[in-house]
Amino acid sequence: MADNPLDYLVIGAGPAGLQLGYFLHRAGRTYQILEAGPAPGQFFGTFPRHRTLISINKKHTGWDDPELNLRMDWNSLLSDDPELLFTRYSDRYFPHAGDMVRYLGDFAERTGLRIAYDARVVRVDRPGDQRGVFVVTDERGRRWEASRVIVATGVTRPNVPPIPGVETADLYGTVSTDPADYVNQRVLIIGKGNSAFETADNLMETAAVIHVAGPHSIRMAWRTHYVGHLRAVNNGLLDTYQLKSQNALLDGDVRRIIRRPDGTYLVTVAFARVDEVTKDIPYDRVILCTGFRFDASIFAGDCRPDLVINDRFPALTPAYESVNVPDLYFAGTITQSRDFKHGTSGFIHGFRYGVRALHRILESRYHDVPWPARMIAAQPGPLATAVIDRVNRTSALWQQFGLLADVIVVDGDGIARYLEEVPYDLQGPPIGERGHFAITLEYGPDHDKADPFDIEVARISQSDSARAHEGHYLHPVVRHHRPGRPPVAHHITENLENEWDSEEVHIEPLRAFFARQTASAMSVPI
Repeated sequence: MADNPLDYLVIGAGPAGLQLGYFLHRAGRTYQILEAGPAPGQFFGTFPRHRTLISINKKHTGWDDPELNLRMDWNSLLSDDPELLFTRYSDRYFPHAGDMVRYLGDFAERTGLRIAYDARVVRVDRPGDQRGVFVVTDERGRRWEASRVIVATGVTRPNVPPIPGVETADLYGTVSTDPADYVNQRVLIIGKGNSAFETADNLMETAAVIHVAGPHSIRMAWRTHYVGHLRAVNNGLLDTYQLKSQNALLDGDVRRIIRRPDGTYLVTVAFARVDEVTKDIPYDRVILCTGFRFDASIFAGDCRPDLVINDRFPALTPAYESVNVPDLYFAGTITQSRDFKHGTSGFIHGFRYGVRALHRILESRYHDVPWPARMIAAQPGPLATAVIDRVNRTSALWQQFGLLADVIVVDGDGIARYLEEVPYDLQGPPIGERGHFAITLEYGPDHDKADPFDIEVARISQSDSARAHEGHYLHPVVRHHRPGRPPVAHHITENLENEWDSEEVHIEPLRAFFARQTASAMSVPI
C-alpha cells in the first residue's frame, strides 16, 4: 500500500466529476480524476441521440445578478470564472449536445484539473477492513490508492426490462437515427420518457406508423414540475396521435417480442385500459428507450454498494455516501435516488449544487473545515430580512427544491448562524436547545395533480398570506425545528414573478412568525 494515498479519487470526468474536481482543486486537496475516454464529457458525445439537449440555456433574463441568472442556465458548472458559463457557448434555448462537449473540455483545461484520460476503471477494491484505503485499477493495469472514492460515472448501462425476446430489439443508444432508414415502416418504441418521444419525433416524416408503449400514463413536465418527465420540445407525436394521423400511445405491458424469419416483429401487448386484453401487433422495427442504470460491476465484494430502485442507482445517505460502504461517495446523476422522479438531482442544474454540498460535507468530516456561515442578529427583523434576501436570489434552493435548505441556528447570546444549502435531511435532530430554522423552496402538496392551465382549478390569491400553505406553485417555506416538538411551518405566499418582497404580504407575516418562534425559543432555560 502507498505511504501517502490520495485524499480523493474521482471516477468520471463528466459534469459531476469536473464540478467536484474544481472544489477539491480549489481547496488544495490531493485528488485524481479518472476518465475512461480521451476527453471530458464522453456521454454527451453520443447522447441525446438526436443531439438536442432538453436543459434550457436562457441567455437573456433581464437580470444582472449572476446568481439569479443560474436559475435560467441549466448547463453551467459552478466556478468563480465568468468566462466559464455555458451561455457563452450557445445562443440556442435548447443547445446542441456538441456544445456541451466543447464546454466541458474547456472547463477542465481552464481550471487545471488533474485528470487521467483513457483510464477506464475495471475494479475498485478495499483490502482489509471497512475503513481501509481503496485500491482502484484501470483496464491498463494502473493502480491508484485513495482514502476516499467518489463515483461520478453517470448511468452507463441500458435499463433493459425483462421481456421475452427483448434482446432482438434495437437499443436507443445504438439504433440508427437516420429517418431514411424507416421509410414506410411500422415502428414500436418501448418507453414513455424523453428518449422515446425524441426518437418518435425524429421518425414522424418517414415512418408509416409509430406506436409508443409503456405500462404507465405519460406525465408532462409542465404539470409535475419534474424536468425528466415528457418535455414540450419532444411531444410532437401527441398531436399526431390525437389528430388521427396513424401514430398512437399504447398504455399497457409489452408481454413478448418475436423476431420473425423475414426480420419483422410480432409483439404481444396487454392493454391496461381494457382489462389487459392482449393483442399481437406486427412491426418492422422495435426500439427500446427505457432509460439507463448505474453499473456496479467494477466493485469488489468487499466494497460493493447497495442499490435501490430496481437496482438502478446506489443507495445513499443524506451525505451522498453509500449506505453500506463508508468513505464511498457518489456525485451527479447517479444521486437521483435522493429525489427520484421528483427533483433535479439527475440533471446538471440540480446536481451541481449537490456536488457543492458534498464537498462541504467532505471538508467538514475529514479536514475540520466548518460549514460556511455568517452571523446575524437572532431578532425577528434581521432574521426575516436574511431569509427574504436569500429566497429572492438563490439558485441552489430554487433548483434543488425541497432537497437543499438554508439553516439558521439560534444561539443563546442573541446571535444566529446562517448556513446555506445544507441537505435538508442531513440536519438530523434540532440543532441546540433552541433549535434551528430551515428554509426551503417547495411546491405545494399534490401539486402534480392540479392542471396549471385549468382556469377552474382553485388558485390562491397572491395577496392572501393566510392561505399560503394551500398554494400549488413554488414558494418559500420556513420551519422551526425544536427538541421534542413537531416542526412549526410558515409558508410565504407564491408569486407570479417569484419576487417575495411585499412588506404586507411576504415580509411582515414572516417577521411575525420569527417573533413568535424566537420568543418561545428564548424562554427555554440553558
